[in-house]
Amino acid sequence: MRSRGAAVALTAAVTAFVWGLLRAESQSAIAALLALAVAAGFVLLKTRWLDPLAGAALANERFAQGLAVASVAALALVLRDDDFALLLVTRVLIVIVACLGLNVQFGYAGVVNFAGASFFGVGGYTAAVLARATGLPHVLILLAGGVTAALTGTVLLLPILRTRGHYAALITIAFALLFRTFLEVNDALGGPQGLKLGEMRIGPIRFNDPVGIGPFEGSFYLKYVAVALILLALAFALVLRLERSWIGLALDAVRIDEIAAASFGLDVARWKIAAFTIGNFVIGVAGALSAFMIGFIAPNNYTFAESLIFVSVLLLGGIGNPWGLSLAAAIVILVPEKLQVIQEYRFLMFATLVVLVLLFRPVGLLPRPLRRLVERSP
Repeated sequence: MRSRGAAVALTAAVTAFVWGLLRAESQSAIAALLALAVAAGFVLLKTRWLDPLAGAALANERFAQGLAVASVAALALVLRDDDFALLLVTRVLIVIVACLGLNVQFGYAGVVNFAGASFFGVGGYTAAVLARATGLPHVLILLAGGVTAALTGTVLLLPILRTRGHYAALITIAFALLFRTFLEVNDALGGPQGLKLGEMRIGPIRFNDPVGIGPFEGSFYLKYVAVALILLALAFALVLRLERSWIGLALDAVRIDEIAAASFGLDVARWKIAAFTIGNFVIGVAGALSAFMIGFIAPNNYTFAESLIFVSVLLLGGIGNPWGLSLAAAIVILVPEKLQVIQEYRFLMFATLVVLVLLFRPVGLLPRPLRRLVERSP
């Protein structure tokens, strides 16, 4: 009970800090808040004060997950009339979902993918085309974005399976560059001008209308926050179940040593294909929701630089740890948006963060915990 109380107190403090950061206007106040967060994080890492809380979270994950969802919902309600803050919150949630898909590929199976933004874009363009040309329900269009991204990934399966390490990474980099060129020269997809999406609808709910329930009023972005939070909860549950199942064991074996895994009868190619396909599906669904939220997509939204942001989130948070990448996504998205001074240098900031993490904490901010084997009673 004491650990639960400490977890609730820490979550409340973090939620209050994020609220203060999102509401702060002056650059000096934002810089002071960020300096306070860095100092607090350094102290927590050095004193290992969070270790008991991490152990308690692993012992009771449903409580930890419910606490995280409640904190995001509370933050959204407090910021209910602030369009820009809610847009940033939704953006963070969507990036977390996309990075969860990348985590299945990179963190579990060891399949390096530097084209995450390209598959994100496949989902977005699928949503745009289907929303304009068909009358499909938008929930199905979100799923179609994931399916199309997964099918597009099959183009890379053969070269990825025939290469390893940095050679496989180069293949995904080449695909990312070719994908943007394909979008720019394809007039059917809007060319360099891009495509505009209509209003997202789910049943009778129109997502571009303000929220109004009796005396309660709020920004229309509250609806996108709700959908993104539901999508994140589903993706989080999927990734955790994969990691703790026999599928996760097989993916870990393939990542650690392909030769040893093959000698014990594992089909290395099949498991790489499974990880790559599942990851791209999750990334594509996130891209479809992002396209609906923004209302406009163009090739410049899906550059190789955006793929590097996804990879930096994974490295910063801790490869293989969904909680770690969630923290890293919040840092990578919120800090450049709030500190206007570094907006033009945000990629320099990402590179600096990655270098510092690799030098001083190569396991990331929140490293992946050791796998636990639970004995089941007959």
